[in-house]
Amino acid sequence: MRPAPVAGAEAGSPETTSHQVQGEPHPQEPATGQKALPPPATTSHTVELPGRSLHFKAIAGATRLRDGESLSPRADIATVAFLLEGADPAKRPVTFAINGGPGASSAWLDLGALGPWRLPLDRNAPSPSMSPVVVDNTDTWLDFTDLVFIDPPGTGYSRILAKGDETRRHFYSVNGDIEALAVAIRKWLTANKRLESPKFIVGESYGGFRAPKLARRLQDNEGIGIEGLILVSPVLDFSWFEGANNPLTFATRLPSQAAAARGLTGSDGRAALSDVEAYAAGPYLTDLLRGERDPQALTRLAERVSGFTGLDPALVRKLGGRIDIATFAREKNRAGAKISSIYDARVSGYDPSPHAAASEYSDPILDAAKTPLASAMADITANRLGWPVGEERYEILNESVSHAWDFGSGRNRPESLSDLKQAMALDPRLRVLVVHGLTDQVTPYFASKLLIDQVPPLDDPGRLRLKVYGGGHMLYFDNKSRADLREDARHLIEGK
Repeated sequence: MRPAPVAGAEAGSPETTSHQVQGEPHPQEPATGQKALPPPATTSHTVELPGRSLHFKAIAGATRLRDGESLSPRADIATVAFLLEGADPAKRPVTFAINGGPGASSAWLDLGALGPWRLPLDRNAPSPSMSPVVVDNTDTWLDFTDLVFIDPPGTGYSRILAKGDETRRHFYSVNGDIEALAVAIRKWLTANKRLESPKFIVGESYGGFRAPKLARRLQDNEGIGIEGLILVSPVLDFSWFEGANNPLTFATRLPSQAAAARGLTGSDGRAALSDVEAYAAGPYLTDLLRGERDPQALTRLAERVSGFTGLDPALVRKLGGRIDIATFAREKNRAGAKISSIYDARVSGYDPSPHAAASEYSDPILDAAKTPLASAMADITANRLGWPVGEERYEILNESVSHAWDFGSGRNRPESLSDLKQAMALDPRLRVLVVHGLTDQVTPYFASKLLIDQVPPLDDPGRLRLKVYGGGHMLYFDNKSRADLREDARHLIEGK
């Protein structure tokens, strides 16, 4: 999660094979760089939910990653696992949850949607000063799968232990990140005797980009098979989201802009966008390609795009029919001196500089929600999970990670659609659910729709499904969408 996706090609690394990063589940010896994380803490809990009580064990701890040659500590990967009591480990599914950014911790998925406790954020008006008190989560996935939330290095309580920039550059790269997460998953499964369990991955945003790559890395390098992927608001191909001269950047966002302009809110709202989808994938692209030297094309663009988005036709013509996310956020509610969230354009906050030509502002969803989420996670870690991390800060959204991230410098932008196709072609048991919020402007659903259309049907087209719910990027902030996501995830994990 970040204000806008930024990408380049995948980075190579001198340490990209799994034998060079070793791990152990419970770090003990002193670290060479940052302070090592403490030994794991295990606690027992019960949540009382409508019609059911869930008794579970929580394990907060870390997996130590080591240099494959010297065995010196490289990083501690923090995890929080919730395991239902009394289940058969060989049959009980286990789902690994990873957020995005890069730089976001797993608290978003944990306390927002999946975990046994939830922070009751109001999608219409999240507030940094709201009480960070969690409630038992009616929509937890713990009924049908054990949950392991993973924080990559630099997020949550995870940290890099080795000194020097080389290790940091490795972990803060596309390939190094996937390698580290794959090793951490394998070591967790081994340490907790869960290698026989059905295994799933849920990834949000950049985590949705990670998940197909993780599935392949686990298949090819770690001896771990993944039965299902759940991709929440994913980026499958960064090239579709970049460039002022890339028509796909604007075509894929137009339906979500229209959804916000029309005030569509429910999961059935996509049905009301069939005209916009048809236009965006057809006449809109054609007129964009005709270019600014075709006055008639510009006129058509101004008329149609302004009609769909509600923006001033003169502005749309001036922009050549290309409405980027920052322009839409600023102009949608400019008459009311408000800024729309790029994470859910239905939600607006006040513009601190409404009369300025340009304005720097905090997003009314992302920046408002991250503060109580960080406080809640820190409180849970110390007072419910009993993991003595001391005075260390919980990194809910570490901008230094995203700023340092190495997407590479090659010709091609990073993408994971190829990994998804390869993983599904190799394993006929692998099922994939892709979910989006209708009014998300950061990773619009229409991009995934068009990309999924490029995946061959293989043996069963139903193995790869797209669902669009009401809401935005963090679609689970919407009560109905969170419940719908739970049911769709349950069907995938239970094989229905």
